[in-house]
Amino acid sequence: MQEEHDPLDTTADETVAPRRSRRSSSTTVDRVLAGAGVVLACSAAMFPWYVFFNPDKFGIRVSPMDQTRDLPQVDARNVFSVSPMALVSREKREQKIPDDLDPLPTATTSDAGRKGPDETPAKPVQPFPGGEGFRLLHVSNGRAMIEDASGLFMVKIGSVLPDNSRVATLEQRNGKWVIITTTGAVYENE
Repeated sequence: MQEEHDPLDTTADETVAPRRSRRSSSTTVDRVLAGAGVVLACSAAMFPWYVFFNPDKFGIRVSPMDQTRDLPQVDARNVFSVSPMALVSREKREQKIPDDLDPLPTATTSDAGRKGPDETPAKPVQPFPGGEGFRLLHVSNGRAMIEDASGLFMVKIGSVLPDNSRVATLEQRNGKWVIITTTGAVYENE
């Protein structure tokens, strides 16, 4: 009969292979991870310096102001202005209803007020508003800064002005800059 082998018996004549240590495989993985962490930390620490010393590769490209003498030919932007008729009055006025108001909508309009007493078309009581004024503040590098009621604007030759004319030229007269428009109006620097 064969005896069973007792694993705790140290007096056995059999040679037992030593256990393979798990420590050696985990040590290699730990070293690789630690090395990767050091490389990542060093590159994260050096990246801001790389950006600092190479600004041409990063950030916004701004053209220097001394090189803008000859401006590129770009379509002029329209100057936006709000009509005074579009502004809402905050005054409370009582509106009088006309006596001859027809309460039924019939899709027709009367000629009352459109013709004078001699049956000729009446002239408008109120004239159309004139051109909106603006003033010249500063001229530099072929551009002018103007101001009107709605704000400040940068214009150049060909730009639309608040009075719906265009900038014809920017000239210096008697030591002061002037804008000459396509309508012939001259706006002097104040």
